Amino acid sequence: MKILGEVNMKTVVVVGGGITGLCTMHYVKRQMIENDIEANLILIERNAYLGGKIHSAHDGGFIMETGADSIVARHPGVLELVRELDFESELVYNETGISYIHTNNELHAIPAGSTFGIPMSEESLRASTLISEEGKQRALQDLQMPNTNFTKESSIGEFLEHFLGEEIVQKQIAPVLAGVYSGDLYQLSLASTLPYLVDYKNNYGSIIKGFEANREQFEKATNKKFISFRNGLSALIDRLEESLPDVTFMKNTETHSVTKVGDRYEVVVGDETIEADVVVLAVPNETVREVLQGEALQKSFDKFTTASAITMYLGFDVPDSVLPADGTGFIVSHNSDLVCNASTWTSRKWKHTSKEGNLLVRLFYKNINPRYEELAAMTDEQLVEVAREDIKLSLGIEDEPTVVNVTKWIDKMPRYDLAHNEALSVVVNDLADRYPNLLLAGCSYFGVGIGACIQNGKKTAGKIITALR
Repeated sequence: MKILGEVNMKTVVVVGGGITGLCTMHYVKRQMIENDIEANLILIERNAYLGGKIHSAHDGGFIMETGADSIVARHPGVLELVRELDFESELVYNETGISYIHTNNELHAIPAGSTFGIPMSEESLRASTLISEEGKQRALQDLQMPNTNFTKESSIGEFLEHFLGEEIVQKQIAPVLAGVYSGDLYQLSLASTLPYLVDYKNNYGSIIKGFEANREQFEKATNKKFISFRNGLSALIDRLEESLPDVTFMKNTETHSVTKVGDRYEVVVGDETIEADVVVLAVPNETVREVLQGEALQKSFDKFTTASAITMYLGFDVPDSVLPADGTGFIVSHNSDLVCNASTWTSRKWKHTSKEGNLLVRLFYKNINPRYEELAAMTDEQLVEVAREDIKLSLGIEDEPTVVNVTKWIDKMPRYDLAHNEALSVVVNDLADRYPNLLLAGCSYFGVGIGACIQNGKKTAGKIITALR
């Protein structure tokens, strides 16, 4: 058994080479230079490549993101990181256009002037073709109804239904929000989704009026809302790796266990043991459970839940112009013959993904889908046939695809239900007491978007620096 790391220097081990782990290393390195601190830096990744849920596949003139497909530009720290990496020249922004909801086998535009399907004005509400006159009148009750008992820990589904009514939630808001947060709105807290809605209700007397008062920040974000890179999101991962020549990267390496020995940790990887002063677990919750052997902790880790999804790309030798004018994709709602939960018209939304301007479509099949169990048991070939039928019904395209890509995220997508924040608080406090300098990080715990992961990496780096002083 070999012990790694220089004896007279402290060692930091980050387990997990996704965006959180890499950003942790990026910011640790910067802060070490600023504070004149030296340490061994080791990053362990079980896959042959870095990036985790960020992975760009290149095939047939198409770029396909098998995980996350973009980054929210306005998230604090996102553009700051791009600038720090001197990577602005590679930035690309999304094309703007209309997102639709597919209901009653028709495409209805998500009303302009709405956020996550929630109207930001009375005009936006009245313009909706998705809800009845009766449903619109019910939503207007939000203007008069006071908030007497909802807090940020309340269910977002119950909150929205109470003030805006069941119809608009079911037909216009839930399809959008459930798509973003991968879960049942009635099991998701406001705190873990849109906490500012409670503030809007309390401060302005109405959710709609709250949005109206803050409309500028949402509309400003509409154009150039999302970013990617000319060669796909993986280019950011490659850039981060290149910028860290002093870090020892151990790819294709499984972490078996992390054990506290005195005031240090033994990290067992393959047939080697690394002695570390600080350990960061920037990996999914299930991996954390495997490497930390402690019964008391297991109960807390059991409270974190996951969702699943199957995503498919189909590329065609058909010009992108066959798509509805100005459209970028749709979400499926009630009374639809489509099997998918949503579809992005990728070549329209992201011009850089289709070298020849041909059609590239991404379809999403989530575990909230009534046919999910059947879909999960299918072969890739069978899944592609389902996807082709969905494309035929939604776009009228029957051509044979030239490129297909199937990715199964089974129990790999964190879902923040009502118990999440409390469970997190218990786990973090428990670790601080019993495992000082062992830190959790990543999307299982601290926010699901790439922007949240970047911020979490930066915050984690600050804790590491404190531990190294």
